Amino acid sequence: MPERRSIAGRLLKIAGAVALAWLLLTAIPVLVLRWLHPLTTAFMLEARADAALAGQHGYRLDYRWASLEQISPHAAIAVIASEDQQFPFHAGFDFGSIREAVRASEHGKRLRGASTISQQVAKNLFLWPGHSFVRKALEAWFTVLIETLWPKERILEMYLNVAQFGDGVYGVQAAAMRFWHTPAARLTSGEAALLAAVLPNPLRLHPERPSAYVLERRDWILGQMRGLGGAGYLRAIEKER
Repeated sequence: MPERRSIAGRLLKIAGAVALAWLLLTAIPVLVLRWLHPLTTAFMLEARADAALAGQHGYRLDYRWASLEQISPHAAIAVIASEDQQFPFHAGFDFGSIREAVRASEHGKRLRGASTISQQVAKNLFLWPGHSFVRKALEAWFTVLIETLWPKERILEMYLNVAQFGDGVYGVQAAAMRFWHTPAARLTSGEAALLAAVLPNPLRLHPERPSAYVLERRDWILGQMRGLGGAGYLRAIEKER
């Protein structure tokens, strides 16, 4: 019996050490990125690898960082209106949207995404595309860390800078310069809504030559932006600091 207790004690110590190592291994990079801008992301690295495997040796990523103050408020409210209207108020997960998505799938409708902006930041920075249980569990873990260690403003700033808006185009600064030859600070509400409209599939949808679907989605996003109240809605994020 004493020997069994000794083995159990050693196993508990090992488990505790593993848990602490995992916490440090994952929390430290998230904490550092609260202040430092990422040089790249997991999704950008995957895009480079795919291009190399396809023999596209001249493939280049267009990724330009801009602070939240250098980005038009229209762009900020557009991505919130499009992707996550509860962003200022939830703790990383929009359980209402998750329930709606599950109910829709139960009625035979296509299972739609219910990822928040925080979840998308976690996925883009640290993970890989896919729907496996392991990836979703890691996404949830990194989302908790991000929501715990970052203010909402930093989460929104990161999303606006790492989201993909076209083939090799990451962040609203690169997108604004690529598609309209203007800095992100000067994006109009219509241009911002077009960028948000392509977020579901930036490789097939194009803001600079929008299809009828993109134009319809842009108009819907503009309506949502007006409904949210624009700058007043963004002030709710500042209160979350």
